[in-house]
Amino acid sequence: MLIIYMQSILIHSINVNAMPKPDQYMDAETAAATLGISRATLYAYVSRGLIRANEAGDDPRKRLYSTHDVEALRKRKAVGRRPREVAATTLDWGLPILSSGITLIEDNRLFFRGRDALAFSQTATLEDAARLLWDCGEQDPFAEAAAIPAQWDANVYRNVRSLPLIERCQALLPFVAAGRAIAWQRDTRKLWPGAAALLRAMTAAASLTEPDPAPLHDHLASAWGQGPEGADILRRALVLLADHELNASAFAVRVVASTGASLGACLNAGLSALGGPLHGGTTSIVEILLDEIDAAGDAEAVVEARLRRGEGVPGFDHPLYPEGDPRAAALLPLLPPDPSRDGLALVMNETAGRMPNIDFALVAIRRALSLPPASALALFAIGRTVGWIAHALEQRGDEKLIRPRARYTGPSARD
Repeated sequence: MLIIYMQSILIHSINVNAMPKPDQYMDAETAAATLGISRATLYAYVSRGLIRANEAGDDPRKRLYSTHDVEALRKRKAVGRRPREVAATTLDWGLPILSSGITLIEDNRLFFRGRDALAFSQTATLEDAARLLWDCGEQDPFAEAAAIPAQWDANVYRNVRSLPLIERCQALLPFVAAGRAIAWQRDTRKLWPGAAALLRAMTAAASLTEPDPAPLHDHLASAWGQGPEGADILRRALVLLADHELNASAFAVRVVASTGASLGACLNAGLSALGGPLHGGTTSIVEILLDEIDAAGDAEAVVEARLRRGEGVPGFDHPLYPEGDPRAAALLPLLPPDPSRDGLALVMNETAGRMPNIDFALVAIRRALSLPPASALALFAIGRTVGWIAHALEQRGDEKLIRPRARYTGPSARD
């Protein structure tokens, strides 16, 4: 049942004319009042593509308007042309704060350099995603000798094996020569083989293996004891994780890249941001939630208990996907049934209208394939390395230091 349900979500997320959810849409009167405009102006905003509109399910003559779009437009109008307010709001799911040609998130869909990421992920490898996002054209940096990093130093490897995943990767990557080379004013094409070496090294460090030239998903499948079916699930997950626009870790990478630092330093910044519980570290919190449901045998009771304690239910909804995270909708139907996972997804949909996001999907993959602990975060780090490198390379082209100003809120200045 869950597989059929998730397949319907995927179709729903792609079809902009699908049935709207009540809590995600509002009627014309409410939308106009929220924005403080007339209905004629509301209709003009719709025609200009600023607000999405759908037919009401019970009355084809009635139109409903995206709550997400209305609220986003309301915030923009409130900010107006005041520079300080603009700067304050852009850092909180706000207006774009820099230009990028890497990834687009629009109409509940994800695009890599103009290509639909879900369609691309059906056959592409992570290496394909890297060549696309790094804009390599016909050149294949993975085929070059410099793209194969050396084996880990035995003494270093022995000492870092027990470290948590993020810290282990941060400790090992500096031993890849390409990661130490200053990228400033170097030809981007000369950096691609080193970037491929860093991606292979990240894969090995995250999976406690030695680097090799095998396809990355096959490398992980071998390390984690997976057959062809499991390897294909890993392949598709890695591609869908390759980039996600200007998230916290990508922004951290771009800040470091803007200083002219090495690619290794940029990846270090990305890893630091990814490990936080509000980013990739959410996977560990989802693991705890599903363990609670396993122990209780009742997803609804666990959710109710968490809500009564004032705790959240991680792994659901995403601010950029008001109709559900299409990455999760693409991955979850590939997995066999799981009572705890399926029960939680059903409870959250029926009680709150909330759908699984990529964090939930990664933990579901780890459980379904019986992968080692922290493998969900490992997949996140490996896949997102492609995007981090793409952002670092793109930022180099700007040749500008990212240096915002602060709005001072401390004690008044004194002589």
